[in-house]
Amino acid sequence: MAHFDETFADGELPPVKVYWQPGCSSCLKTKEFLLDHGIPFVSVNVVDDEEGFKELEALGVRMVPIVARGKNWANGAVFRDVAKVAGFDFEGHKMLSPEEMKDKVLQNVAAATRYLKQIPEDRLDELLPGRPRSYRQLVYHVMNIPEVFLNRVENDAPYTYEALKSVPPASVKTKQDLIDYGQGIHDRFQAWWDRDGKTTDFTQPGKVYYGEVTLHEVLERTGWHTGQHTRQIILMLREKLGIEPDGALTDADFEGLPIPKNVWDNERSFDEAAFAGPAETRAAE
Repeated sequence: MAHFDETFADGELPPVKVYWQPGCSSCLKTKEFLLDHGIPFVSVNVVDDEEGFKELEALGVRMVPIVARGKNWANGAVFRDVAKVAGFDFEGHKMLSPEEMKDKVLQNVAAATRYLKQIPEDRLDELLPGRPRSYRQLVYHVMNIPEVFLNRVENDAPYTYEALKSVPPASVKTKQDLIDYGQGIHDRFQAWWDRDGKTTDFTQPGKVYYGEVTLHEVLERTGWHTGQHTRQIILMLREKLGIEPDGALTDADFEGLPIPKNVWDNERSFDEAAFAGPAETRAAE
C-alpha cells in the first residue's frame, strides 16, 4: 500500500516522516531500515503525539508504520516503496527458502506457546509499556500472524489489516484456551506444508493489504514478524515477570530472518511506565 502523487521542486523537498508506536515490530524495522541507509527522518510516535496521529489520518490511513514525504507515503512493510518515498534505490535482500522459513514459523509459535505456560494467568491482562496491548494479546498475536497466512493460502481469504489486530476471539477466554489455540495453529501450519507447501508457487502475488509483494515475501514476513514478537515475550518474562524462559530462543535461532536489531524499540525503553490510557487501538501494525 503506497501513494505517490506529489512532485517536489529543487529546494522544496519536505522531510521524511515515520509514523510509529512502541512495541510495533514493523515500526522498529522500518526505522532501522532508514537509519541503515543514512536517511534522516522525523519520528512521530502516534500514541503520544495527537497532532502526529491527525497528520496520519490526513493521509487517509489509520495504521503504522507509515513513511511519508509530503503527500507521498508508503506502508513500512514494503521496503521498495519506503525507499521510493525516501528517494533512494533498494535492491532487496536474499531470502531463506520457503521450507527454511516454514521451520522458523513453527519454531516461533512453539516457543510462544511454551512461554505462555509460564505466565501467571492473573498477569495476562497487564498492558505492555507504552502501548495498549496486553501480554495475552501479544502472545495471541504471535499465533494469529501464521493463522492469517494460512487463511490466505488455504482459503484465499483476504489478508487484511483488520485480520491482524491482536484481539483474541470470544472462544479464547482462558490461558488454556490460548495454549490450545497456539498448538492448533502450529499443527495446522505443519499440515499445510506437508500437504501443499512443497508444491506452492511462492512467486505468485501475495495479495496482502500492505503492498505488492510475492507470497515468498509474505511467508518471510510471517517468519520474522512472529520471531520479533517472540523475542518480546522473552524480554517480558525476564524483565517484567522475573521468569527465565523455558528454552529461550537466541539470535542463532533467528538467523537468516531480517529481524530488527532491537527487541522492543530504538527510542522507547521496555522499562518505561506502562501505558496509562484506554486499551483502544488508535493505529496498529
